[in-house]
Amino acid sequence: MSTTQAEIEQRYANVREAAQAAGVDAVVVSGSEYTGFEGAVRYLSGFRILHRYAYVVVPVDGDPAVVFPREARWVGDHGEAWMEQIFAEHPGAWIVDQARANGWKRLGVSGLDYVMAVRDYRALADGPAEVVPFDEQFDLARAVKSEAELESVREGMRINEAGVEAVLRAYEVGKTEAELMGEAERVFTAAGCYRTTMDMILGGPEGAAYPEFKFPSPERRLERDDLLLYGLEIAGPGGHWVEFSRPICAGAPSAGTLAALDAYHEYADAARATMKAGATAHDVHVAVSKGFLDRGFTLGHVTGHSIGMTMIEHPRIGEGNETVLRENMVVSMHPHAITADERACLYMQDTWLVTEDGGIPLAGLEMRIW
Repeated sequence: MSTTQAEIEQRYANVREAAQAAGVDAVVVSGSEYTGFEGAVRYLSGFRILHRYAYVVVPVDGDPAVVFPREARWVGDHGEAWMEQIFAEHPGAWIVDQARANGWKRLGVSGLDYVMAVRDYRALADGPAEVVPFDEQFDLARAVKSEAELESVREGMRINEAGVEAVLRAYEVGKTEAELMGEAERVFTAAGCYRTTMDMILGGPEGAAYPEFKFPSPERRLERDDLLLYGLEIAGPGGHWVEFSRPICAGAPSAGTLAALDAYHEYADAARATMKAGATAHDVHVAVSKGFLDRGFTLGHVTGHSIGMTMIEHPRIGEGNETVLRENMVVSMHPHAITADERACLYMQDTWLVTEDGGIPLAGLEMRIW
């Protein structure tokens, strides 16, 4: 999926505007092959990280560049990048040299908490420019999706939904957890997702799933009353991540599971009503959480978050987050409803579009236990 020059320039402009507002001279955006964290580099440079890591350096004044460790020269298709490429023995030292040569006093770095390599951080920390955390500013600069990005999001959702449907068609008591995951992966791979998929499951006996996420087992065979949920998160050919899943049970769901399902229907209604431009992330969290809390569930894993070419972006949909939502933000929602004894849960993922009038779910598969 090609990216127009106008789209590229708009991305640079958004990042530079955020940099100027934060008083930094240049932004360093980190990416690695850690699943879900490669997309920040692709967003700004067009390059898809196959192995190792990379940085995109965007000065407020001057041309951007993507910086790779020298040993990665022949790793990945470097013809994909639409900016100058640097292959440095020590990427952090190269960035420090640029800071010194250009008189940069403050560097905004996206990826300090999870992504940046330690040796590169140490070089920056010892360099002439102050290192400033820039994750939230960078994510908010790219949170509102362009029409081209929304097309990529919708394509990803079509693929994700097709993967869920493939699992539903193949589901049979006696198959293994991994066999069913393979049905979804065949769909994803054939559609061009390469390895940008995050496969995990929730499952358990007697119509209820345990709260912990785990890898699908090639040994464990499904029984009739098992409740199984495939947590399917993918980035389609355009690189935008989406999340979508539905629970499956051939037998009888537990009373707790059915109570959580009722709360999920209330959550969906609340998201449609409150996920609108001008509302805060806190407003949405309070509205969608009410049905679960009223029934005695606690909420595990984050209720929701902005999502884009990085799997998890700011803002988080949670209590106390006063970030104001804007039209054409895309948000993944997945309340993790855990019983009071912490022995069971229900969890569904949906990807939503923020509009002026409310939230719109991007998948069409009914919210129920299949």
